[in-house]
Amino acid sequence: MRRPQTDTSDLSVGTRVCAWLAIILLVSFFVSCGGGGGSSGTASGSAAGSGASGASGASGASGTSGGTGSSTGTGSGSAGGSGSNGSGGGTSTPTATGAYATDVLMHHNDLARTGQMLAETTLTPANVNSSSFGKVAFLPADGKVDGQPLFVTSLSIGGTSHDVVYVVTEHDSVYAYDAATFAQLWKVSLTGSGETPSDDRSCQDITPEIGITSTPVIDRSRGANGVLYAVAMTKDSGGGYHHRLHALDLATGAEVLGGPTEIGATYPGGGAGSVNGVITFNPALHSERAALTLVAGNIYMGWTAHCMSGAYTGWLMAYSADTLQQTGVLNIAPNGSQGSVWMAGSGMASDGTSLYVVDGNGTFGTTLNAQGFPVDGDFGNSLMKLSLGNLQVTDYFAMDNVVAEANADDDFGSGGVMLLPDQTTASGVVKHLAVAAGKDNHIYVVDRDSMGKFSPTANNIWQELIGTLAGGIWGSPAYYGGVVYYGGLNDNLKALPVSGASLATTAASKSATTFAYPGATPAVSANGATNAIVWAAENGTTGALHAYDAGNLARELYNSNQAGTRDQWGAGNKFITPMIARGKVYVGATNGVAVFGLR
Repeated sequence: MRRPQTDTSDLSVGTRVCAWLAIILLVSFFVSCGGGGGSSGTASGSAAGSGASGASGASGASGTSGGTGSSTGTGSGSAGGSGSNGSGGGTSTPTATGAYATDVLMHHNDLARTGQMLAETTLTPANVNSSSFGKVAFLPADGKVDGQPLFVTSLSIGGTSHDVVYVVTEHDSVYAYDAATFAQLWKVSLTGSGETPSDDRSCQDITPEIGITSTPVIDRSRGANGVLYAVAMTKDSGGGYHHRLHALDLATGAEVLGGPTEIGATYPGGGAGSVNGVITFNPALHSERAALTLVAGNIYMGWTAHCMSGAYTGWLMAYSADTLQQTGVLNIAPNGSQGSVWMAGSGMASDGTSLYVVDGNGTFGTTLNAQGFPVDGDFGNSLMKLSLGNLQVTDYFAMDNVVAEANADDDFGSGGVMLLPDQTTASGVVKHLAVAAGKDNHIYVVDRDSMGKFSPTANNIWQELIGTLAGGIWGSPAYYGGVVYYGGLNDNLKALPVSGASLATTAASKSATTFAYPGATPAVSANGATNAIVWAAENGTTGALHAYDAGNLARELYNSNQAGTRDQWGAGNKFITPMIARGKVYVGATNGVAVFGLR
C-alpha cells in the first residue's frame, strides 16, 4: 500500500533563491549540449558573470546494439550572468564552444529539464502586465508547431550578427527568424523528392499531418556555424513512410554532416510485431514525439505509436552527433507490447553520466532476476536509468501496481522526468533525486543512486506524494530556487518547495486558474536570483499565456486575454511550454509562434 510522506516545511521562494550559486552550478552542469567537433574531446564550460565554472559531461559509450559506430566526447556548460533583449545594450558572454547564457538549445532549457532561463534581464514582475507587456509579433508557419521553438544568440549570418529563433512544423519545415526584426532569415523543407509530410494515420493525436513533432536540439560547437538536429517523418509516392535524422547548418539551413540519415532498427525479441525472434522498427506505425537529447556526442530519440495502437513496442535509439550513424538501440518491451516513449513531448533527462526516461503503458515483466531486473527485458510503464551510448538499463523504478496501472491506461510516461540539483537531508546526506508524475495523480521522487526497482508490496523510493495533485500530468514540471512547479490536468499550477531533500506535500502557493487538458508545462525566467516569473500556456479554443510571480503563484502578473483580442493568437496547442529569451516569450501555436514582449 502506498503511504504519503510527512508534510515538509513550506519555506518561501525568497528564502530559497538566495542559494544562487547552487543554481548556477546546476545550470552549468546540465546545459551540456553534446561535445566538441571530433570523435572525442573535452570542451570547457564557463559561467559568465556568475563565478562558477561549467561542468563537462561524461564520455559516451560506444554502441554495441542494433547499429554501428561509436562516439565519445564531453559537453560544454554555460551559465551567464548578463544579457539584454537587444534594446538596452550589452550581450551575454559566450563560452569556449560558442554557447551563450541566453541561448535555448533544447527542450526546457537544460538536460535536467528544469525549464529555467536565468539570464533574463529585461522582463520583471514590475513590467510584465497588460499595460506594458503583450503580443508584439506572430511568426507565421506552414503547419502546427508542436516542437518548442529554440533560440541562438549572436549568430553571424552573411557577416551580420543575429539573434535567431528556430521553428519547426508538422509540415516538415524548419524556419529561422530574426528575433529583433521578426524577418524570416531562411526556410527549408525536410521532405525528400516526391515526398510529402506523413498523413495522420487515422489518428487525431497528431493531425492533419505528421512531420517534425519533437523539439530539435542544437549544438553550437559543431560544423562551421553550429548544427540543428531534427527528426522528420515523410510519406513517399509509393505509400512508404520514412523517418530521417537531419543535421542543419544554423546559418543557412543546409544539410551537413552527411545527412540526412534514414532511421531504422532491429532488436531481438518475441514481442508485438516480431518475426522469427526479431522485432523490426516499423516507420509507418511509430513517430518521434519526445524532444531530442544531445549528450556526450550522441543524439537520443524516443518513439511512440500513433494513438498508442497496433502491434507496437517502445524504442529508444542513439545516433552519433558527428556521423549521424546509429550507436545504440533499446526496445523497451521486446517480449511484450507497447511501452511508448512520448512524455508529452518532453525530452529525456541526463546528469552527464546517464539518461533518465519514463515510458507509458506496456508489458512489465514481474518475474525478476537476482539483480531485480525483469528477466524478459520488458520495462513498460517504468522510469529507467540508462547508460550513455549503448542504452543499457542500469537501474529503474516501477510502482507496485504497475501491471494494473498499465491495464487501466494510467500511463506513467504521460509526463516527463526532471532532475533536481543535489539535495541534503537533515542529517547531512547528499541525495541525487529525480521527479516524475503521470496519469495516476501521484508524484514519484526517486533516488538516482538507488531507484527502487519493482516490488509487488511496496514502492521502495525516496518519496511519493499522494493527493498533492488534483489531476494527472501530461507535461513536465519546472524548477527554480528550491521549488518544483507542477501544472496538472484540471488543476492549479502549484509551487512545491523542497526542504531536507523532500518535496512539500501541500503547495506553498497556487494559481487561481485551473488548466484544462493537458494541464500546463511551466517555464521560469529570472535574472539570477531576482525577478523570477513562472510562465504557462493554456490550451483551448482561445489559447492563453499566463505569467505568475514565482514567489506567490496566487499573484498573476499577466495573461493574454486581459486586453481583449489584442494579445490573442487563436486556438491553443497542447503540450506547449513557453520559451523565454532576451526579453521575449515564444509560444508555439497551430500555425506559427506568438511572440510576447514589452510593448
